[in-house]
Amino acid sequence: MAYKVKVDVSPVYELLGSFLIYVARRWILDIDMGNEWIEDIDQRLDEVSLALFSEASTWPFDDYDVLYAWAVIRGHHNDAISFLNYLDTADSGELYNQIHTYLPQLTTDKMETIRHHYVPLLRKWNEVYFQHVNSSYLPLLTEDASEKLLLLEKMEPFALIDYATGGLVVSDKLPVEQVILLPTIHLRPINTYCFYHGMLLIQYPVDLPLEDENEAPHFLLRLTRALAAPERLKLLRYLAGEPKSAAEILQHFDEPEDRMMHHLRRLRVAGLLCVHLEQNRMEKYCLRMDGIAELQIFLETYIQI
Repeated sequence: MAYKVKVDVSPVYELLGSFLIYVARRWILDIDMGNEWIEDIDQRLDEVSLALFSEASTWPFDDYDVLYAWAVIRGHHNDAISFLNYLDTADSGELYNQIHTYLPQLTTDKMETIRHHYVPLLRKWNEVYFQHVNSSYLPLLTEDASEKLLLLEKMEPFALIDYATGGLVVSDKLPVEQVILLPTIHLRPINTYCFYHGMLLIQYPVDLPLEDENEAPHFLLRLTRALAAPERLKLLRYLAGEPKSAAEILQHFDEPEDRMMHHLRRLRVAGLLCVHLEQNRMEKYCLRMDGIAELQIFLETYIQI
């Protein structure tokens, strides 16, 4: 099935993404924000708030699929407060009907539980953290989204996805009519995605500007760090052939799954792997030749050879 690509940008996505990282602590070893960022937020919260956020970490992870679906249909409610006010006051039937097409298994009871649980916490999150960074992050996100929109006029949809994400390949055999690309800062440098009925959301990373022009660029650091481990070099060599599933990789290397997935993420964020999204949400990995070529280019540019 051929799909169309849309580029969307909103503080609402960044609000949800930053909240997700802090509460769920997913991928914390693989993202730039890291444990120091978590510890800094902890110090800003009182004991009651810490307890509430801690409780939220035990809630189902697929709750976020509903929150992001609401962000997609937000209409003119484009800032954090307006969006949360809308979720607070909107008619239950309206909210349900707007996202039911994307999440046909969602029940009204489940939806109401999510609204009741998350809106107060997202308000608190905006108060203690997000409103203080939004004004500096939004221009970066908007600028990057504008660049991708211009490229969309010149590139094939699959090529733009590959470029924006550094190697994500969305098969036209997926039952997806629309792919929405969302620039994100808090989740950098990883890509995350939400699968819906007929729609796929992909968050791609946008780096913060360097404070010192003599610093090595983020993408060069990720490339060199990814290649620093012998295990990852062996993994690259193995993936130089046909795309392999995670199960095939685990069987070949006989390594713990969490360790192997960490290696795969390090290679992915460095742009050294193509990740093929296939039916039933299966991922297959192979070497990304553009990433290999970029290593020499980025190194020579930084060193100024």
